[in-house]
Amino acid sequence: MIFFGPSLFALLAVSLLMICVWAAHLRDEDASIVDPFWGFGVLTVGLVHAQAAGAPLRGARLLVALLAAAWALRLAMHLRARHREEGRDRRYEAMRAARGPQWWWKSFYVVFLLQAGLAWVVALPLTACLAGTVVVGPLHLAGAVVAVSGLLFESVADGQLARFKADPANRGEVMRSGLWALSRHPNYFGEWVFWCGITLAALGSGAWWAGFGLAFTLLLLLRVSGVTLTEKDIEQRRPDYAAYVRATRAFLPLPKRPR
Repeated sequence: MIFFGPSLFALLAVSLLMICVWAAHLRDEDASIVDPFWGFGVLTVGLVHAQAAGAPLRGARLLVALLAAAWALRLAMHLRARHREEGRDRRYEAMRAARGPQWWWKSFYVVFLLQAGLAWVVALPLTACLAGTVVVGPLHLAGAVVAVSGLLFESVADGQLARFKADPANRGEVMRSGLWALSRHPNYFGEWVFWCGITLAALGSGAWWAGFGLAFTLLLLLRVSGVTLTEKDIEQRRPDYAAYVRATRAFLPLPKRPR
């Protein structure tokens, strides 16, 4: 079950993490540095909640904690590498330009504290697992298989896109091969599958409310920071993207749409 006191401790912990990242960003006001810390923020919520609730990491809890740690580490490494290659994220730069000289302090709550709050909600399935039963049951094992599948899927998708972008011949072109031939955002799909696995494991602890975290993650991926925001102005930068949209589904990896 979820405990009110430990939940507040977890929210405080992830907020402190993001405050530290905000302070570091003041050097050059590059809010993009927050992205590699997103996964660790979610992991922090789960671990601090478990510690505050007096739930030692063993058995099923340890299994899920290791899965979440692998997810957070992979995501951080990927986003850090992307930041080194591509520099500042255009989305944060647009926010910075819109707020002008006030950005240094407005970013505190517009980006960093907001990320802390979002991480707290997304972590609900993880929180349920790390404070749940120790006994490894069938749903825990099934959830682990699903989570690993999602992690591998998004890793392959990110790797394919990174190699495509690294080739100068592909500058300005649209990625249409590999998993990207089946979905315009296979990395987001893999992310959702990972959290489906963690939620399935949470159900093994009887935490039906973990589904709210999964639903919220899907909302973020489809309507907030994922598909919608990524595609907001992409056709202006890549004219061929419109044809890609007509032929390829946004999220679910399925065969091309019939013309």
